[in-house]
Amino acid sequence: MLMARLRVSLRSFLEDTRGLVTVETVLSMPLLFWAMTATFDFFEIHRYKSVREKGTFTIADMISRETRAGGLTSIYLDNAKILFDEITNDDGVNQIRVSIVSFDADDDEYRIVWSQVRGTGPMAKLTTAQVKDSHDSLPDVSDGEEIILVESTSSYQPLFNVGLNDVTIGTRVFSAIRFAPQICYEGVCGLQK
Repeated sequence: MLMARLRVSLRSFLEDTRGLVTVETVLSMPLLFWAMTATFDFFEIHRYKSVREKGTFTIADMISRETRAGGLTSIYLDNAKILFDEITNDDGVNQIRVSIVSFDADDDEYRIVWSQVRGTGPMAKLTTAQVKDSHDSLPDVSDGEEIILVESTSSYQPLFNVGLNDVTIGTRVFSAIRFAPQICYEGVCGLQK
């Protein structure tokens, strides 16, 4: 008799669907909220990177079109950094590095003609020692040819706490010099060690 009542009560409990929506809502809403915020943060990271790539391409293209005899100035590069910040719509921690890289076919080595950094962050001026054997990360160029290398780095801080830490976004763009035989920096056109 007791077992029969227990079976009937258990069967009644298993077949009862009242309150099921509330339980499902309590279980699924936090997961749904997390998924929406995570999707927003992942989309925002890709947008953040895309905007920085466009800004870096713009700076590289701008420098590639220069034809001044004296070359670029410190003020020019300061303003290039300001332009980068305007393009990216960000006053955060952004940094750009502009370098002119030359290739010497006789020694099969890359060399830095000049390198300048603007902004605060982890980047420092490139040296010849850092790039001389960088055949896997620098483009193939002919002997004596110079290319423009523009790099940027920024730090993205996620808006929501969905398990992401701060993400460092780095971009790297190469460009050929278009209208001048070389681009100097405040009169410096020779190779630096």
